[in-house]
Amino acid sequence: MRLSPGTAAFTVFLAALTAVGPLSTDMYLPSLPAIAETFGASTGATQLTLSVHLIGFAGSQLFYGPLADRYGRRPVLLGGFVLYMIGCFVSLFVASIDQLIAARALQAVGGGASVVLARAIVRDLYEGPEAGQMLAKMAAIMGLVPAAAPMLGGIVEDFFGWKANFIAMGAFGAVLAIMVVTSLDETLPPARRRSAAPAAILANYRHLLTDRRYLKYLAVACAAFSGLFAFISGSSFVLQREFGLSPVAYGLCFAAMAGGYVSGSLGGARLVRQLGVDATLRIGGFCAALGGLLMLTALSVVPSALAIVLPVMIYSFAVGLSMPQAMAGALTPFPDMAGTASSLLGFLQAMAGALAGIYVGHGVDDGAMAMAGTVAAMGVLTFAVTQIGRRSGESGS
Repeated sequence: MRLSPGTAAFTVFLAALTAVGPLSTDMYLPSLPAIAETFGASTGATQLTLSVHLIGFAGSQLFYGPLADRYGRRPVLLGGFVLYMIGCFVSLFVASIDQLIAARALQAVGGGASVVLARAIVRDLYEGPEAGQMLAKMAAIMGLVPAAAPMLGGIVEDFFGWKANFIAMGAFGAVLAIMVVTSLDETLPPARRRSAAPAAILANYRHLLTDRRYLKYLAVACAAFSGLFAFISGSSFVLQREFGLSPVAYGLCFAAMAGGYVSGSLGGARLVRQLGVDATLRIGGFCAALGGLLMLTALSVVPSALAIVLPVMIYSFAVGLSMPQAMAGALTPFPDMAGTASSLLGFLQAMAGALAGIYVGHGVDDGAMAMAGTVAAMGVLTFAVTQIGRRSGESGS
């Protein structure tokens, strides 16, 4: 059965492509303490399996977009999935935390193709509010993965050990690769393909980085995601070690966060058709600042798991509302280099998140405040950036 644009199956498939990244980080989060114990590794070293994965995921995106703008979406997707599955397989046979970090880097390099090309495929077929609506629908479906993955990962670890999570990740990648081969049509016609020469790629990146419209939406995506990743990176240690939650209870808390994200994505899909991209982003920015500041305040007054989980639901709602619209706003002006624009956005967004994760990883042994402070700071920054251009009358449509 072919995947036809506009059908539910097509939307679910694109959402599954974007879910590769969250699955690769979220499913094994409950296992981080067990991994640290297995290898006798410190919290900071174990956190590197997460942050290095994000850095590899980010760096690979710089190459996938330009390659896909030259050779098409399908062959680049397949190559990425092959690397992803190899990384998952190697993770089963590591003997040290350093080897696991290396395997996770390989897994990340392969996984970067899926999210870049999912966004590029959307831009091939849609633009403006329609692209924002499609990306919001994908985000809502994809949000089920971070809701379910930590709970599933905790259950899998309890029954089969932490390595079984990597088997599940590899199987997910294999299913998507088969669907690319059997069901996905190429969405980039030969007439719209661009040169993949290094000079041409650099020129395209330079053009994007000097475009004020692109920079605004890029800043929103980076700030909002950094706050969310600060929670993702630090929450397993804070909630399980500091507040004594079990892996399954932690998974439920993580699911609550993901529920906020899904709600925000669904709300964004409706709002963007009525208000436009920029007005929807301003609402998301306000909610991000509100959630982050509430978390920081609540932890200062009454330290508890609820002081983290309830505010992060507001913050994740804001991210679900904002991220698809920021992506749509960034890609819409560049139909002839959607892959390159998607690559640069994905790279810088993931790098910003990785830096936030590294900061939280080095501070998380001292308590939850490093995590909450980062979430609050990124929420306020998201709000500030969404206000840019408001007085000049941006329509965002």
